Amino acid sequence: MEIARKAYSKLQEWKNSSQGKSAIMLEGARRIGKSTLAMRFGKNEYKSHILVDFNNVSRQISENFANNLNNLDLFFQILSLEYNTPLYKRNSLIIFDEIQKFPRAREAIKYLVADGRYDFIETGSLISIKENVSTITIPSEEEKLKMYPCDFEEFAGALGEELLLQYIAKCFKDRVPLEDHFHKRALWLFKEYMLVGGMPQSIVAYLENGRDFAKSDKEKRKILDLYRDDIKKASKRYSSKVAAIFDNIPGYLSTHEKKVVLKEIDASKAASFSKYDEPLFWLGDSMICNLCYKCNDPNIGFALNQNDAALKCYMGDTGLLMSLAFSENEIASNNLYKAIMSGKLSLNAGMLYENAIAQMLRAGGRKLYFYTEYDAEKHRNSMEIDFLLSNESPTNFKIYPVEVKAAKNYTTTSLGKFKAKFKKRVGASIIIHPKALQVADDILKIPPYMTWCL
Repeated sequence: MEIARKAYSKLQEWKNSSQGKSAIMLEGARRIGKSTLAMRFGKNEYKSHILVDFNNVSRQISENFANNLNNLDLFFQILSLEYNTPLYKRNSLIIFDEIQKFPRAREAIKYLVADGRYDFIETGSLISIKENVSTITIPSEEEKLKMYPCDFEEFAGALGEELLLQYIAKCFKDRVPLEDHFHKRALWLFKEYMLVGGMPQSIVAYLENGRDFAKSDKEKRKILDLYRDDIKKASKRYSSKVAAIFDNIPGYLSTHEKKVVLKEIDASKAASFSKYDEPLFWLGDSMICNLCYKCNDPNIGFALNQNDAALKCYMGDTGLLMSLAFSENEIASNNLYKAIMSGKLSLNAGMLYENAIAQMLRAGGRKLYFYTEYDAEKHRNSMEIDFLLSNESPTNFKIYPVEVKAAKNYTTTSLGKFKAKFKKRVGASIIIHPKALQVADDILKIPPYMTWCL
């Protein structure tokens, strides 16, 4: 089963604009479909393609990089013979898969692109991790394309819901709610997305087994095991801390504030942010997690006021969060799925909703920021905004505060305080809730299945 991915059109844009003058790096977490996409692109867009898998590369190919980069005629001849594939000038694609396992190949891109005969795609996970690039010069000829798990559109497309997506987009544009029947159907689809997630093998297992949540859960647990293996291989300075944070993510997200609290993983008095910054950034750079930073003063360029010591750590995929948060026994009975799909799970529902919204915003190319204000007298936050969006305009800058509500009944106290404090900067306020679209008092209230339209 093939799942249509938006990144495919990005590869087409690169091929047409680059004309062989740059390679492109598909970067993302493990098992999100990078290799599959690259192979599909090679098959459809070129006369021939070769995939060099550095997870299991032959000695002949390793020595080829060591000995023949100064003789590219011989270099390409060996590639062609080893993979029994003819290469055609300007009509062949060479894919370097899992390139983080063989840094020499990444460094060689400079010379291979300059030669100009063929196009090159690199794929890899943990590409941005410092220890994987410390010994090489990153080629300037390398463009980057970040890939994420399937977003809601891609998931819905895999389920054959293209017409429903078109209807959702039109209603969002016209600021009108979906008809009740279609609203319920779209909300059901969103809940499926939360539980199955966006990992392609989870989606395939779900669909090929009659929409069986348990079958997708088995695939997700395999992926979580792969992530734990990657974490064990992280720098010995902090691998145990990375593992501690990773396993505690459901605990952070099930709290009211959802922030990373160091004392929950390290009770010692030495538990400081400086001790845990590298492990946190490792999880972010690996794209296993989506980090959301506090913005101290929401203004032009959120990053200029980013507080690195106050952050939330969301799972990169909500389906994986589901399998990380609940045991196999809890899931096996199907009662948990039934409670979530029927809207009767109060505990942890907010965790899943907010993680899914973070995932959808990140897949749309946005960095994640939130805002809080602490009341020293009451010893608690007096204002909490889940996410901050902006129109990114340097001349007419506007902030769009976003609140995520998993329940149908809620208050908007924080939004009101935020608008009062930053009124000249605020455009529209946005609430994402389980009800149909509403517009009232400069607040746009949308159901979660419309988040991708933002």
